[in-house]
Amino acid sequence: MKLSNGDKALSIVIYVVLGILGFTAFYPFWNAAVVSFNLGTDTMQGGITFWPRQFSLENYEVVFKDKRLIDGFVISVLRTVAGTIGTILATSIFAYGMTKKELIGRKLYMIVCIFTMYFSGGLIPSYLLIRELGLMNSFWVMVIPGLISVWNMIIFRAFFIGMPAGLEESAKIDGCSNWGIFFRIIFPLSGPVLATLSLFTAVYHWNDWFAPSIYISNIDLLPIQTKLQQILNSNIMNEQMSQMDSSASSHLNQMRSVTTKSLSMATMMVATLPILCVYPFVQKYFVKGVLIGSLKE
Repeated sequence: MKLSNGDKALSIVIYVVLGILGFTAFYPFWNAAVVSFNLGTDTMQGGITFWPRQFSLENYEVVFKDKRLIDGFVISVLRTVAGTIGTILATSIFAYGMTKKELIGRKLYMIVCIFTMYFSGGLIPSYLLIRELGLMNSFWVMVIPGLISVWNMIIFRAFFIGMPAGLEESAKIDGCSNWGIFFRIIFPLSGPVLATLSLFTAVYHWNDWFAPSIYISNIDLLPIQTKLQQILNSNIMNEQMSQMDSSASSHLNQMRSVTTKSLSMATMMVATLPILCVYPFVQKYFVKGVLIGSLKE
């Protein structure tokens, strides 16, 4: 089909606008990468845009030789894995229960759940609750409070309701229990919505720095995002350098060109790349999962 001149002009305008928007979204990430590979003292002079002016790996040497940052990276990975698995399992089981018409008080439970989406007790009551539960200064304070996501539960519930009722009926005739139906039939058939919500949950757990900064004072339990936030909000480069492993002490003279900004950019890249690498593996499920979960009811 041959396009008219007007359609061609419109297509050009659309591509130009999309290109500008794409560049606007991508450039900050690219600039952070460029700064992380540039000599720190040279970066302070400004003018670093698309390419490193003085290429250097010293920023990454500091990051990977700082035991605190490596420990934070490990904590972030463990939190993301445990939090994602726990949240998806707990939320999907809850959502499956909410699809049962024989559940007494189902509408009341739904109203209560939706109410919590708009109103919360606030930070102080949450802090007091976490303290009374004995979760302060614990790894699990980053996992347990977020096990149930109401928004994800609604998406799961909509997806489960859209499944053919004959699947459960056939399984019940064969003597399968509700747990068996869920784990053997419903859960395996929920690939698109599982992949989509797992990605959302993993991104949340990986990026969250606020909760650990409130509930955790033990530096060994802080994820890398919280430590990155501390670097960004302070100008303590000398302290960062002095607290490195003793094995890195021989490199101190070599690393004097590292600045707080260059170190924060390198840490940001180390903290960002792992979660970006996950997306290509779930991309084929992403759009399908969001549409199915949000449109079916």
